[in-house]
Amino acid sequence: MKSKRNIYLMFTISLLQGMVFYGPIATLYRQAVGITVFQITIIESISLALCLLLELPWGILADKIGYKNTMIICCSLYFVSKIVFWRATGFTDFLIERIMLSVIIAGLSGVDSSILYLSCHEKDSQRIFGIYYNLQTMGLLFAAAIYSVFIGENYRLSGLLTVFSYGFALLLTFALVDVKSAKETKNSTTKEFVLILKQTLCNKYLLFFLIGVGLLNETHQTITVFFNQLQYVRCGLSNSTIGYIYIGVTLIGLCGVFSAKLTQKFGMTSFAVILFTGAILACTTLTITHNALLSILSVALLRLVFCLFQPLQMNLQNKQVLSKNRATALSINAVIIDSIGIASNLIFGKLSDINLALAMGLGAAFCLSGLLLFLIWHKNYKTI
Repeated sequence: MKSKRNIYLMFTISLLQGMVFYGPIATLYRQAVGITVFQITIIESISLALCLLLELPWGILADKIGYKNTMIICCSLYFVSKIVFWRATGFTDFLIERIMLSVIIAGLSGVDSSILYLSCHEKDSQRIFGIYYNLQTMGLLFAAAIYSVFIGENYRLSGLLTVFSYGFALLLTFALVDVKSAKETKNSTTKEFVLILKQTLCNKYLLFFLIGVGLLNETHQTITVFFNQLQYVRCGLSNSTIGYIYIGVTLIGLCGVFSAKLTQKFGMTSFAVILFTGAILACTTLTITHNALLSILSVALLRLVFCLFQPLQMNLQNKQVLSKNRATALSINAVIIDSIGIASNLIFGKLSDINLALAMGLGAAFCLSGLLLFLIWHKNYKTI
């Protein structure tokens, strides 16, 4: 079912849920009520494990109850989780909030993209995905600006404003039109899930594609979120300068809207090769340089590659779903990609303890491997 209303509603929901007003001080918010960094990492580890465990059950449930109902349930939990975060006073409260977030992330995985994909014409899907992810970034930037100008040290106010933002997003979900018919929903069974899982695991070329995506995604996540700060310190940059760089690199995320046009201009294969090559170049530069400008440009390039690649890879994932149980298939894909992330995280962490340059070099190797796997997949993929 094609539905412009769905697209505009999903765009607005994305913008509102990007408005996390406590984003710039999320760690400080927790520390202000006595949570240590070690406790934060414990909570994050539990959250990631739960996401993986819940991913597949949620995919099956979403296909049975419908995507609109799944959005309503998850956005309701999102709203409640923000209330819990706003009023949290200790470790247990923040753990509960993160457990709820794990349920939400697993529930929405594949559902939001399925609604968008089935609500638009296939030729427009990559452009739609680009706008959708861009609006999340715009919401984050708007919230960060509001925090910097008006909120300051009032952490609780930033939590309360986030509650309002997610409350408005919840209200919009009730206006969505379900893109899955009642007959398709009724036919979603465990047997169908087993069939989809078997088809995915037996399709080695699809696995190559998902592993390649996972390697690029995890390299971007690790370097632009964690290792970039270590690299900047190694280059002698101050904390205030690092803060300004963060804003600039976040702004680059808005370039995702150009993904569809650039894919059309260069062709899917050539554009993907360009993006993977850019990531390899960025990681290689970070491996060998102590220059601040080159380091900043390399992190920015890696961010640019990722934001342009996300709409493309999401579009390609949806194109390869043959089952009507789209959320289930995409959830299986997500588990495979996230599993790559868990394995690579351990290797990244160990190498960074030895030498940061070695970890950056691993990123280059991962991106090169991802490129080779992508090319093998494309050579044998005949559906597009």
